[in-house]
Amino acid sequence: MDSSKEVVDDKAYAASPSHRNPDVETADIGIVNKSANPLARNLKGRHMQMIAIGGAIGAGLFVGSGSALSTGGPGALVLGYIIVGSMLLCTVQALAELAVLYPVNGAFYTYIVRFVDPSLGFAVGWDYAIQWLTVLPFELTAAGITIQFWNDTINVAAWISIFLVALSVIQIFGVRGYGEVEFILSIIKILGVVGFIILGIIIDCGGTGPQGYIGAKYWYQPGAFHHGFRGFASVFVVAAFAFSGTELVGLAAAEAADPRKSVPAATKQVFWRIGIFYVLSLFIMGLIVPSDNPNLLNASGAHTKYSPFVIAIKLAGIKVLPSIFNAIITVSVISVANSCTFGSTRTMQALAERGMGPKFLAYVDTQGRPIWGVAVQLLFGCLAYIGCASSESTIFNWLLSLSGLSDFFVWGSICLAHIRFRHAWKAQGYTKSELPYQAALGVLGSYYGLLLNILCMIATFYNALWPVGAGPDAQAFFEAYLAAPIIIALYLGWKIWVHFGRKDPFSFYIRSADMDLTSNMRRLILDDDFVPPKRTLKNLPMRIIRGLI
Repeated sequence: MDSSKEVVDDKAYAASPSHRNPDVETADIGIVNKSANPLARNLKGRHMQMIAIGGAIGAGLFVGSGSALSTGGPGALVLGYIIVGSMLLCTVQALAELAVLYPVNGAFYTYIVRFVDPSLGFAVGWDYAIQWLTVLPFELTAAGITIQFWNDTINVAAWISIFLVALSVIQIFGVRGYGEVEFILSIIKILGVVGFIILGIIIDCGGTGPQGYIGAKYWYQPGAFHHGFRGFASVFVVAAFAFSGTELVGLAAAEAADPRKSVPAATKQVFWRIGIFYVLSLFIMGLIVPSDNPNLLNASGAHTKYSPFVIAIKLAGIKVLPSIFNAIITVSVISVANSCTFGSTRTMQALAERGMGPKFLAYVDTQGRPIWGVAVQLLFGCLAYIGCASSESTIFNWLLSLSGLSDFFVWGSICLAHIRFRHAWKAQGYTKSELPYQAALGVLGSYYGLLLNILCMIATFYNALWPVGAGPDAQAFFEAYLAAPIIIALYLGWKIWVHFGRKDPFSFYIRSADMDLTSNMRRLILDDDFVPPKRTLKNLPMRIIRGLI
C-alpha cells in the first residue's frame, strides 16, 4: 500500500504535530476542547448486541402501534413499518461503517460536522439531545401509568420519583451500568415479543379464545387500509418513534471495548429486530385485533393500559397474561428511559467538547461519566411531574412535538454523511478495500435511506396539514411539525454566528478534498498482498445476505 495512504495508529496519531497538545485537536471542524478524562470503554460485545436487538423496543411498539392500527389499518401498519425499517437498516449499516473507522464520542453528530457541514451537525446534534431530554419525562410518566393497571389508588408522582431514583443509581455505575441494565431488560423484552408471536399464532388459528379461527378476517372487515393516503402517512411518525434509539449502537461505539468487532456484529442484529420483533409481531397483532376496536383510539401517549398487545390477549379471554404482558411493557418503558439518559448525555458532551455547547457539559469525571450532562437529563426528568396536572396531555403533546421529526432528520443526515464520506474517501485516493467494515448495501443504501427519509418527512408534512378525521388546524400542524422550524433555526443561527461572529468563510458544505479523513481513525490492518474479491452484480444478493447475518 502506498505509504501516503497509510493510517497511523493511536500512538502515532497522538505524536503528530497537530496533536502534541493532548487537550486540543485541530481539525476541519474547528477547535476541539478535549477533557482530561475520556469516556470509559466498558461496553462488551454482548451489551452492544442487546442494545441493537432490544434496546429501543418500548412504548412506540407496544403502545403507539395501537393508534397506527386504528388510523391506518393492519395493512398500512405493516407496510409502513417495513418501509421505515428498510430505511433504518440502510442507515445503521452506513453508521456502522463510519463508527468502526471513527469510534468517537458523539458518533453521527461528529460525522455530520466533519463530512457534511458543521452548522448541520450543530442543528442535528442539539435536536437529537432535545429529543431525548423531552422524551424522558414522557417515558417516566408512561411507566408510572402502567403500574396503575394493577393499582390506581397510588398517585403516579410516587412512581415517577421511584423511577427517577433508580435512573440516578444506574448512572453511578457509568456506561457499564447502562450496558448491564439494557442487557437484562432487553432479554425480558425479547422473550415477551417472541412469546406474543407464538401466542398470536395460536389465537389466530383458533387454539384459544371465543373468536375461534380468525385467519385474515380482520384484513377484510373492517379492512386492511383506512383513511386512504392520510391513514398510511400517519403510520410513518409512529414507526419512527418506535424505531427511535436504534442509532444508539453507533453512539455507543465510543465506549465499546472493541468497536471493530462489536459494532458490525451489533448492527447486523438490527435486521432481525426489524424483521421479527417489529414487522412479524405487528403482522400477528393486526390479524387478531380488529382495527375498529374502540380501545385502540386511546392507545397513544402514556395510556399504556390500552396497548394493542394487551387488547389481543384480553380478546382471547386469557386471564393472567394481560398482567404479565403489562409488566413487560413497564420494563420496556423503563429501558427506553435509561436509553434517554445515555443518548442525551453523550451527545451534549460531544457538542460541548467541540465548542458547540456550554463548556461545563464537556466535563468527564475520573470514572468516564459526563456527570453534568447526566445532571441536566435528570432535571428534565422532573418534568414528568406535570403528569399530575389537569392539563398534562396538552403539555406532553407540546413536549413531544419538539422531537416529532427528529428521527427523520437524524437518519437522513447519517445517510448524507456516509455519502459525503465515500466521495471524499475516493477523492483522496483511498479504496473501498481499505475500509475495515463496509456497509452491506454500500453507498447506494445511503442514497436509498436519504430518499426515503425525505419522502417520509413530506408524508408527515401532508398528514400534519390534513390530519386523519379532521380538517387543517394550526395547533395540530405544529404539534406534528414543530421540530422542523427548530432545526432550521439552529442551523441558520450557527451558520450566522460562525460567519459573522468568528469571521469564518461562508460555505454550505465541506468539499471532499478538504475533509479530514485521518483524525481519530483506527489503525487499518491490511495485507500488502491482499487482493479484494471481484464484486459483480451476480453475487450481490448473497453478499447482502452475508453482510446482514
